[in-house]
Amino acid sequence: MPSFEVLYQAAALCLTYPDDDFRARLPLLREAAPQLRGFTDHAAVTPPQELAAHYVQVFDRDNRHSLYLSRWHGRSPARLKEVYRAHGLEFTGEELPDFLPAVLEFAARTGNTDLLTEHRDGLERLRSRLTTFGTPYAAVLDAVCATLPTAYTP
Repeated sequence: MPSFEVLYQAAALCLTYPDDDFRARLPLLREAAPQLRGFTDHAAVTPPQELAAHYVQVFDRDNRHSLYLSRWHGRSPARLKEVYRAHGLEFTGEELPDFLPAVLEFAARTGNTDLLTEHRDGLERLRSRLTTFGTPYAAVLDAVCATLPTAYTP
């Protein structure tokens, strides 16, 4: 399987709230992960306040676009903490361990895509809903889902 660590790290950053740090990293994200250009090109030309308001509209106000994987799959966030710990990582973020950017960062740091693969069906549902909603964030899910096997069998 090809290495997608850079893509996963970039996707994690694209799916977090677009603050000043995100803006500062945007040129690097555009260069490092061309698969995300559908989103990063949009982010580069969108005024910061407008991009932030869109993020809130898409992810904070509409539970149908939840970035929390347990919403899509029903697995316990505590289990994810155990997986992180088993790979020598301690989850210390402000978000819950099932927050998609945290899972993407885990995959980027470890090269282990098992958590993403286990949640493939939920990621596809989220991708489909973001596409239907017409948000550029769908391009981020398109790129991530394109790296995963088409079916998961436990």
